[in-house]
This record gives sequence, structure tokens and C-alpha cells, in this order.
Amino acid sequence: MAAQLAGVSAPPMPPQDWSQLRPLPYSRDPDDGGTLSSFVRAEVKAGRCNAATLSAQGYVLKVDLAVLVGPGGTPKRVVPRAIACPSVEQYAAGLVSSMARGNVTPGDTDADSWYRTSLTFTWPA
Repeated sequence: MAAQLAGVSAPPMPPQDWSQLRPLPYSRDPDDGGTLSSFVRAEVKAGRCNAATLSAQGYVLKVDLAVLVGPGGTPKRVVPRAIACPSVEQYAAGLVSSMARGNVTPGDTDADSWYRTSLTFTWPA
């Protein structure tokens, strides 16, 4: 098995400090997550996720993500910050991957670059 993996490199990971990453340069504003909250709401209601907070407007759950963008603006990898809700983390990563596909302003470099973004899911209490 090790011989089969010898030529395979591990996928790149984002830097430890995400605060230094530039915001993901969307060409068009994507949906903010407010209309995409039904899955997250169901996960919280079922007790599979305890990361949502209750505000005066209802429940709020924010997921931060790092996005590796290749030359030409193609998203290559999306890494959610852990919030102890794997299903919600992966859901958010899939949404950002879809939102970014064909919607990222190409960078001015020929190298892959990491960016940051977030999704905020909200629903009534």
C-alpha cells in the first residue's frame, strides 16, 4: 500500500493563521446563506450540532472557510474551520465550492492562493 502512495502528495492545507488571508474575491455576490439554512436548522434541531447561538432575531451559525484558488480563479479546495459539527462544516464547504465555481475573479498570480470567506446561517427561533 505504501508503494502505491509513494508518488501521491498530500493535498495542500491552509496556513494556521487565517486572519492574514485575503477575502475570497467573488465576481458576483453569492447567496449569504440565509436561504440555505434549512439543512443546518435540521442538524441543530436533531441535536447533531450545538454550535448555533440564539440572538434576538433567532438562531445564528457562522462557518469560516479557507478556499484554495488556482490560476484563472478556479476553486481547488475548500477547508471549513472546525466547529464540532462535521455535517454542517461539509455542507458549508460544498456550498462555497459551488458558489465560487465560475464566480471568482482570477488573481494576478500564476500560483495557487488561499483566501477566506464565511457563511452565516440564520433561522427564526
